[in-house]
Amino acid sequence: MKIAIVHDYLNEAGGAERVLRVLADMYPTAPIYTAFIKNGTARAMFTDRELHESSWGWILKRGRLYSYLRFLLPWIWGSIDLSPYDLVITSTSGGYIARGFKVGEKTRVVAYCHTPPKWLYGYETPTGAANKWWGRLFNYVFGPPLRYFDYVSAQRVNTWVANSNEVAIRIKKFYRREAQVVYPPIEVKGKSKKGQEKRDYYLLVTRITGAKGVVESLNAARKGGFKLKLVGEIIEKRLENSVNKAGKNVEYLGRVSDRELGELYANARGFIALAQDEDFGMTVVEAMGYGTPVIALRSGGYKETVKEGVTGHFVESTKVEEILSGIRKMDKTKWDKAKIMSWASEFDRSKFEEKIKEIIGN
Repeated sequence: MKIAIVHDYLNEAGGAERVLRVLADMYPTAPIYTAFIKNGTARAMFTDRELHESSWGWILKRGRLYSYLRFLLPWIWGSIDLSPYDLVITSTSGGYIARGFKVGEKTRVVAYCHTPPKWLYGYETPTGAANKWWGRLFNYVFGPPLRYFDYVSAQRVNTWVANSNEVAIRIKKFYRREAQVVYPPIEVKGKSKKGQEKRDYYLLVTRITGAKGVVESLNAARKGGFKLKLVGEIIEKRLENSVNKAGKNVEYLGRVSDRELGELYANARGFIALAQDEDFGMTVVEAMGYGTPVIALRSGGYKETVKEGVTGHFVESTKVEEILSGIRKMDKTKWDKAKIMSWASEFDRSKFEEKIKEIIGN
C-alpha cells in the first residue's frame, strides 16, 4: 500500500509528537504531511523523514499566527491532496484538527485521536483564550463554522482510534462515531535499580503552559516546603515569571536528555500530574515505569492510568491544601515498586504497534 501520515503541525515536541515518531518508525517509507513546520524541538525529531507542509505554511509559522488563523483550517487542509495514497493515518492532537485533506475514492483514512479540539468545545486550554474577550469573540464568530468543519471532516474518517476511553467518549459526543481505544506507546529506556533508594524530591515533567497544573504545583512546593524538580519547555512566556520566582526549593531543569530524564524518574520520591481534563498523560506512565508513584488530579485520562493506593493517589482539586494533603498521604504510603512497574508495562510500545497493525490490517 501507498501510505501517508498526517499530523497537526510540527512546533514544540510533546506526547503527540512521540506517538507520531512511533507511527513514522512503523511505516518508514510514509511521508509526513502537516499544516506547517517550525524550526523547533518537534522538527528535530523528524530530520530523517520526508516532510511536507501545506501551502499556507509560510504564513502560519510566523510567530504565533497559527493560533490566530485557525479560522482558515478548511482551506489549510483542503490545500493538501492525498488522493494518490491507499491509506492515510492522521494523528490529530486537537490543536489543528488534521482532517479535511483531499483523498481518493478508495483511500482509507484512519484517525489516531489524542482529543477533539478543546478550544472548540469549552474545555480549558493552555492559553486560557476562552476566558479573554478576544477569545470569546473568536469563538462567537468562527466557532460555529469550525465546529461544522470539524464534524463533517470527522465523518470522512473510516476508522477512529482514541488514545484513551476518556477521548473515545469525546469522539462519541462530538462526532457521533465509535472509536477503538489504543493507549499511546510508552518506552521506558531504563529501569529503576533493585534496592535503589528514592531521593527527597518530587518531579513534574510537562510542556510549561496553561491547564497543566504547573503554577499550582509551584505554589504547593513553595508553601509546603517540599523539593520539586520541573522539567519541560516553557511554551507560554507568561509562566516564565512564575517559574523564576518559584522559590529555592524548586529547581527548573528545562529540557533534558532521555538518559537524564530516566534518572530523574527513577530517583524521584513521587511524580506530580495535575493537568485538567488530560487526554491520557504519557509522563505519568513513564514515571510508573521506573517504579515511581504518582499524585494525580482525578480528571481525564489519569483515571485510567493511575490505580489508587497501588500506583499513586488522587487529589480532588488543584488547591494548595489539597495538593499538600496528597503529598502527606504519598509520604506515608509504603509503595511496592514492582507492582507499579508491572502496571506500567501494560502500556508498552510493542502493544501499541500490535494493536495499530491489527486495526490497519498489515
